Amino acid sequence: MSGQINRKILLVGNPNVGKSVIFTRLTGVHVQTANYPGTTVDVATGEIQCGNDTATLIDVPGVYSLTSSSVAEEVAISILEEGADVIICVLDATNLGRNLDLAMQLYKYNIPIVFALNLVDIAKQQGIYIKTKRLSQLLKAPVIETVAPKNQGLDELINVALKHIETTAATSEV
Repeated sequence: MSGQINRKILLVGNPNVGKSVIFTRLTGVHVQTANYPGTTVDVATGEIQCGNDTATLIDVPGVYSLTSSSVAEEVAISILEEGADVIICVLDATNLGRNLDLAMQLYKYNIPIVFALNLVDIAKQQGIYIKTKRLSQLLKAPVIETVAPKNQGLDELINVALKHIETTAATSEV
């Protein structure tokens, strides 16, 4: 028997970074897709197990920026403005530079962020090696290496995201 849903996690990233694969792997068959109110943009939501409780995972439409120049960007901004307990920002290890612009824009929402450095296996095949600990220091947030199709790093990603919620909440209460 699952507990009550008490956490809201946003999955954010550029198109084609593996967000949907991560979403599907984490939620399994508990997926619901619906148009965001007033748009034709699909937003998927699902439940994930978090210890004895469950959390809602929302797959925010893939965008390159949060400038409100497209319907997908407008939907992403609306979802971010609704708030969440944590953002999981998915970064493509094969094209990190392109992804960092969106990552930096997320900080203005004052929601704790954890980064999933996805496609690290393909990056290594291409001779790209990223110093994850240094990237985490630069981003001032946890960075977890993932290979979504192989389910690598996803349990750690969720555990770190949940701990990051608790740590951030405890820090802000002091």
